[in-house]
Parts: sequence; structure tokens; C-alpha cells
Amino acid sequence: MPRMQTTPSGAYSFGPFVLDTGSYRLMRGDTVVQVSPKIIDLLLYLVVRPSILVTKDELFNALWPDVAVTDNALTQAVSELRQALGDDPSNPKYVQTVARRGYRFVAAVVSGASPTASRTDLQPAESTARAPVVGVLDFANVSNDASLAWLSSGIAETLTNDLRSALQLRIIDRTRVVEAVRRVGTDHDALRRELHIDLAIVGSFQRAGDRLRITARAVDATTGEALADSKADGLLDHVFDLQDRVVAQLAETIGTSPTVSRRPHRETSSLEAYQAFTEGRLKLETLEPKKVAAAVEGFERAIQLDPHYAAAHVGLGNARFWQYEMSRAGNQTDAALLARAIDHVRRAIELERDLAEAHATLAFLLVSAGRATEALASARRAVALEPGQWAHHFRVAHAAWGDERLRALARVTDLYPDFPFAHFEAAMVHIARGALDRAESVLREGTIVQDRQADLRQRYPARGLHWLLGLVRLAQEDVKEAEAEFSKERAFGTEQLYGAEFVMNACDGTGFARLRAGDHHGAASAFEEALKAFPDHARSLVGLGAALRASGKAKPADAAFARAAAAIDALRRGGRSTEATLAHAFLHATTGAADDSIRCLKSLLEKSDRPFSGWTIPIEPLLDPLRGSRPFQDILDALSARAR
Repeated sequence: MPRMQTTPSGAYSFGPFVLDTGSYRLMRGDTVVQVSPKIIDLLLYLVVRPSILVTKDELFNALWPDVAVTDNALTQAVSELRQALGDDPSNPKYVQTVARRGYRFVAAVVSGASPTASRTDLQPAESTARAPVVGVLDFANVSNDASLAWLSSGIAETLTNDLRSALQLRIIDRTRVVEAVRRVGTDHDALRRELHIDLAIVGSFQRAGDRLRITARAVDATTGEALADSKADGLLDHVFDLQDRVVAQLAETIGTSPTVSRRPHRETSSLEAYQAFTEGRLKLETLEPKKVAAAVEGFERAIQLDPHYAAAHVGLGNARFWQYEMSRAGNQTDAALLARAIDHVRRAIELERDLAEAHATLAFLLVSAGRATEALASARRAVALEPGQWAHHFRVAHAAWGDERLRALARVTDLYPDFPFAHFEAAMVHIARGALDRAESVLREGTIVQDRQADLRQRYPARGLHWLLGLVRLAQEDVKEAEAEFSKERAFGTEQLYGAEFVMNACDGTGFARLRAGDHHGAASAFEEALKAFPDHARSLVGLGAALRASGKAKPADAAFARAAAAIDALRRGGRSTEATLAHAFLHATTGAADDSIRCLKSLLEKSDRPFSGWTIPIEPLLDPLRGSRPFQDILDALSARAR
């Protein structure tokens, strides 16, 4: 790709970074940040204009002169730049999006100094030795023994945890490693660029009768050179000891003196329990509804074999929770499943009080139980135990609200840039604040990540970003683009967890867009499509009633509203008072009972332990009849204040 015709000379320092135009590279401390020349061009154009709004047209002309490219090309380039800088679009330190206009570089820039001097002056801590970043790949099943297929992930997972405990290294979360391998394969240089790792741990295992051989190698991700080798032979039943020996050998060569000692409450002495747990975990991580029951069976078997296996209790709690979540879009959820899930995780904490994953999981479950204060305390405990684990920070974000949520999500994206749902949860805060331009910018960044992962099997697939972006655009009167976003959400299908729910939401969104466009028949068809999947969904029924009434079909409209009222009652009986209250506000607003709708919204905001209740109010199409009134503006102001 050609560079910009005019290239400013010198070095530009900002934060811990130096952009050296002489060598045309970006440095962080003494490390070269691997980015393409096009991203260097983009960064250079921004840093020489600090604090100035740079329009999209300027950037198109500068980066792609005489070439016709789409907006997505620029959005993708900005996303790649942010990933390289570790920047969070919801709380930017470097590149700020000005919705539909352009971008602004917001960090202080020092120009003209030498790269070395700038780094020393700005960030003296950066000159200290950086701990290597390590990624552990699945181990190859050399003997192709199908009965041991589970060990490929099992060994890698165990080595990841043990190396993290044994060494002063940054061990990349296995979720990120697995997903990176799906994207770019096992080429070390490709993984280095994808994960910014220094070392890759690769290995294999081979069975011969009742014996097992595990081999592992630490490979320099840049040069491909093997820096450490390890090998352990022994009985298959002694696989835990074999893994410990591998870790000890690797640690002796690449890190500090190892302190590996298998803790029976974290693992298990039972090979069968270990296998049942690993197979259950692999099934659950697909987030495919049809595999959740099998995951439950795996965890239950692990616990039967070893009742003190704390990790298996956490796994069972997660699996029960996902069973509970699968009924979330219906009116009657199985509250007993959620209670059992919480009990399983509390049992894990009884067995191991410092098991960070148990505290993090408990936090996630308590949010669904409406106990956000307790959830936040549990999530903070998990972070204190394992501050480098991205998922624990996400649990803090999920339980928190306002600025604390945004700070936690910034840490999540720093540790795991390819986690699109972080953008969804950040956008929730901005929507509640009424900052729809900011919410749109964050969601657009998230949809880029989501779409890039669309054809991959992800442990944590994102759903809902296009739906939410569609609602934001609809609230900004862009009906055409809103409907396009709803179509994109529907295209993801219903296969994975939350898929059916967000397809239903997108059908509703399409109905609202068609109502706004005056296509009452098309709107009714969209709401009816949503109701095919969830026949008693209150919002869909209110939307259908509104479409039918606008078509002059008074009796069918009244019937739809009556069904909506019955669905709302069912929500309340099912213990889902928050959803029921919001749906009641929709029904009242749509049927002309504005005062009753306002009373519902006020009561929603009075729920003390659900700080994020009602976050969609600013963009809910069914509340349009209230807009412009003083009481509704008071609701928006109160909601915004809660989201600070």
C-alpha cells in the first residue's frame, strides 16, 4: 500500500508510545508494535493534528487517494489502530470517535524528540524488563486415540493454570488462544501478531498401552526457535504428575524457580473425574443449547467421582445457569435452576475459598437473581485473587454500573480485544445517559469484531450488537439503516445461546422500523414473526397491537393488547417484575394511558438493587408517545444521573 504523499518527519510521543517516522514504526518502550503501514499512515495523520476533528473525507483522501473504498475500510482501520494502542472506544485515551463526522486524537503529543529520549521521559517504567507473554496451544493427540481426545484441551488448560501459578509470566487466557487458532491457525508468527505473544507452548501426547508420554516445547514466537523442551513418561493414571513434571521442566528454563504443587481442591486425584469435567467444559463452551444437558451430565459425573472437586461444582453451576438462561425470553423461567446454580457455586467456595473462578461465576449468577450489590462484591473478590484474568473484570462490569462499569470494560478490552460483548455492555451505559452518539460509536466498533468472528465457533459469541445499533439508529430517525442492522442480526440465526432471543428482538426492531415508515402491514408481519418463536412475548404483542390499530383493525388490536396484558401478568407471577413493569409501561404508552406509563417507569427506577434497570428507556420505540413531555424528561434525567 502506498504511503501518504506528505510524511512529517521526526518522532511523536504520546503515553508509552513513540511513532518514529524515520523508521516508519510504532514503539511501546523497546518493543515494536506490529501494525501495517496503512495503520501507521492513519496514526500519523491523527497525531500531527492533536485535538483537531479530522473528518472522514480527509482520512479517505489521505489514506486512499484516487481509490474508492467503503466506510467499513476506515472503521476497520480505526479499530485495528485502537487494538494496537489498547484503546477503549467507550472511554478513549487516544482516538475519540465523533459520530458520523470523524475522529479526534485526544492524547497529549510531544513532537521532535528522539524516540529513546521520549520513552524515557514519558514512561520510565517502560524501560524495565517486560515479563514474556505466553500462549499455550492445544496438545496434539499423536496416537489418534479417540478415547483421549479430551486430553488435547485438558493438558493445555492445566498447563495454562499451572504456569500462571508457577512463573512471573503473563499467560494468555485459553479462550483467546483457542479463538486465535481458529482465526489464523497454528503458525507461530501469525499467533504472535494476533495475540502479541513472545512464547508459544506447543506439545503432544501419545499413548502406548497403559502408559502416556507428554512432550512440550517453548517456542520463540518471533524466530520459531525452541527455547525449552520437556518430556514426561509414565502411567496414564499418573497424568497429573506428568503434567507437573512438564511444567517444572519448562519453568526451570524459561522462568523463575517453579512452585508447582497440585492442589487437590482445584484439581482431582481421579482421572475419570478429570475426564468428565473436561468433556463437560468443552461442551458448555460451545454455548450450543443442545449440548448444555450433556455438559450437566459431565459435571455431575465428575462430582459423583470426586465430591470435593471444586472446579466441577463451578462447572455445574454454570451449566445450570445456562439452562435457566435458555428460558429467559419466555414469561416463566425456572427460578429453581438459578437457585441450584448458585448453591453449586457456593459449595465450590466452601471447598476452596480462594478459587477466583467460583467468586466470578457467583457474581454473574447473582446479577440474574437481582442481587447486584452482592454480585459486585464477589466479582471484586475474583479480581483481587486473579487481577490478570479478563473474565473477572467482565464480571465486575456486569454487576457494576456507570463509570465503574466503563473502567472495568476498558480493562477487559485491554486483556481481550476480541470480546465484542464488552462493547454492548459499554453502550448500555451511554444509552442510559442519553449519549446516543457515543453509544453508536461503541457499537460500531463492536459489530466489526462480531462480524469478523461470524463464521467461527467462539467460546463467547456475541449476539445483539446489530439489534442494539439498529434501535439507536431508529431513535435517531434513520429508519433505513436501522432496518439494515436488524436484518444483520437476524442473519446470525438461532443456533447458539441467546441467538433465538436476539433474532426475536430483531424481528421486533423490524416491526418498529416499518411502523415508523408507515408500513403497518409489514410491521404486523414482523411482530407476528417474532411471536412464532416466543408466542407470549409482551413487547411483540404490544407492537402487534399498535400495528393493527394503525391499520384500522380495532378488534384484532384490542385482542393483541389483551394478550399482552396476560403476558405481563405471567411475567410477574414468574418473578420477573422488572421486565413486567417495563412492558406495562409500553402497553400504557401505546394505549394512551401516559400517566400510568410514567408511574411504571418511576417505579422501575426505584429498584435499589438493580442500578441498570430501564437502561433502554431512551431508545424504546413503544415509549415514543411520551417523548417531549416534562414527566418523561424527568425520567430520562433520573436515568442518566443513575448511570454516572
